[in-house]
Amino acid sequence: MLARAFNPDADYLCFVMESKRHAFLTTFQRYVPAAFAEYLTDCVLEANVRFRIVKSRKSKLGDFRLPQGHETPVITINGDLNPYSFLVTALHELAHLDAFRQFGPRIQAHGDEWKQAFRQRLLPVLESGHLPKDLEAALWKSFTNTKASSCTDLQLHRSLKRYDTQQGLVLEQLPHLSHFSLNGKTFEKGLLRRSRYLCTELQTGKSYLVHALAHVQVKNHE
Repeated sequence: MLARAFNPDADYLCFVMESKRHAFLTTFQRYVPAAFAEYLTDCVLEANVRFRIVKSRKSKLGDFRLPQGHETPVITINGDLNPYSFLVTALHELAHLDAFRQFGPRIQAHGDEWKQAFRQRLLPVLESGHLPKDLEAALWKSFTNTKASSCTDLQLHRSLKRYDTQQGLVLEQLPHLSHFSLNGKTFEKGLLRRSRYLCTELQTGKSYLVHALAHVQVKNHE
């Protein structure tokens, strides 16, 4: 049996990739369901992207950016998401990268190109048999009618939120014209506009669209 010739460059690269894969796998095992840690690791490594887990942001769950000078693309995901939300959000942002690389920067952010890319990323998860049945059903429905994000797909968002470790009161549970506080301001709940309620800030009278599943605190009418 012939021994393989030692190739310093190739062997070093193999070691680096295995070490990097181990690091990603170990990290993702803390953030996504164990059954999907390996899949997400392979997705990120094959995409050749800078993947960062960051502090919670109220305005978004994750994002995809291409730094100036066309450096390595960057994907960031909020680190406080529940495991299933983290997985879906990561695949959502990877789909942005896929669509950009295949079709360029002039496409719509959540147009047909992104939808197709997201379905391709999501399909192995749907076919794995490792999803809870309620979430699997919601994701299959979303798969056939893909929205811009899980936040605009209320059924999917509700299914994902069931796996949050901390459950709280959400806006859609309050009666019409209820007063509630959010981000240090007090609002009156108005009418539903698709996935958001048109709410009035009491101090200024300004109107804001607030997501139906935003966590809020009830305020007594004065």
